Amino acid sequence: MADIPRLYVEVPTGECVDNGRVRRDCIVISGNVEVWLNENDEIPDFLDVESSKYLTREVYDRFYNYVDRITGEMLADIVLVLPDGRTRIYLKKGDRLLLLPVEGFTKTLIADVGNRVRRGDAFAAITTRKGEVHYLKPPVSGTVVFIDEVTNSPHYVYYLLPEE
Repeated sequence: MADIPRLYVEVPTGECVDNGRVRRDCIVISGNVEVWLNENDEIPDFLDVESSKYLTREVYDRFYNYVDRITGEMLADIVLVLPDGRTRIYLKKGDRLLLLPVEGFTKTLIADVGNRVRRGDAFAAITTRKGEVHYLKPPVSGTVVFIDEVTNSPHYVYYLLPEE
């Protein structure tokens, strides 16, 4: 199995459904019923096509496109399936994530996607040019849902789902 989580993002019904079949791999959620379908599978009769929610597979590295980088608010419903294949993280539109930057001369990532990080535990370390090591600790406990390698600089941003 791949070491990269799978990402499913909510899309309008028309993008996923065609003549009672799904166009691509997706998750159909209707109330508290969740059905996982592969491309060209027929939608089961017990699901209402119009009132159901459709989440299709997306490239995991595009996760940041579905988060407001100012407020940390989710812009769409998302399901993350971690590499173990059993663990799922459900994020709803409007959920707030903490965005924690990791900037320094040398960066060492300690926590990985899916890891629970407690308040006061180090999730990353930075080394200054003078050789000093500083450990970065989150202000609250939570689960790491994404690590963004910022493309215009050699830094990282942790996306942390805080515990309530």
